[in-house]
Amino acid sequence: MSLQGRSFSGKSWQDVLPELTPQDAKALEVKNNRFPRKLLNSKSTEVDPYSPEALARANPYMRATTLSFLNMHQHGELFVNFLRARRRIFIDDKQWDLPQVDGMEFDQYDTPRARWIVLHEYGEVMGGVRLMPTTSTCAQYSYMLRDAQLGMLPDIPQDVLFFKAPVRDDIWEATRLFLTSAVPAQRRIAVQRMLMNQMAGAAYAMGASHVLGIVPATFSRWMTRLGLMSAVPVGPVQNIDGDRTQAALMNVSYIGEMAPTESTHTLH
Repeated sequence: MSLQGRSFSGKSWQDVLPELTPQDAKALEVKNNRFPRKLLNSKSTEVDPYSPEALARANPYMRATTLSFLNMHQHGELFVNFLRARRRIFIDDKQWDLPQVDGMEFDQYDTPRARWIVLHEYGEVMGGVRLMPTTSTCAQYSYMLRDAQLGMLPDIPQDVLFFKAPVRDDIWEATRLFLTSAVPAQRRIAVQRMLMNQMAGAAYAMGASHVLGIVPATFSRWMTRLGLMSAVPVGPVQNIDGDRTQAALMNVSYIGEMAPTESTHTLH
């Protein structure tokens, strides 16, 4: 059954895809709740080392910026540095065959419809991700997973999703998720958490209830363990460019009042 033409409240992934509930759905929940108790019970005295406040105190100089075509001129060379970091990760390290010029990686989805989440510290890009509405169109292209399903992207299998790729205002796509080698091992979990929180907040602020993307095959359980947004696999495990990956649907509605209202957000 296609998502198109269906309505849903965005309360949980079960509301969106009830017919695709996996057999191990309970493993994606914590005590039958969508989110860990510490996120649901504001009166809890338990200290969450991965809460935004705790992460901000532990990383006082980290900044999270949501870039768009309208505001990138306010941030100097941050967007250029972001594309240069993408080149190092995806072309130099992963050896992906992608467009590049002047040391920057880009593709047909870096359009005015996109938003780019950038983590940076002392001016150095530490990580990032691109968001794109599933309603996007530019020439013959829409968004990456839908175009792959339509056979337009030979490097991504057409059966990447269990269902017809959605075209909805309240579902966005996340692509080009990365952390750079500048993030030391002891900080990677914290920085990953910062990036995912910022991505969820930015998507929610733009009207999304869910974010769709290709992620590492263990991603949904990793997010649940860290108390992040709930996520469910919505595609088969695939080997794409040497990585064991899987499409996942992430619920960002948990962010609620934490959604960013500015294009740039300091983490302290």
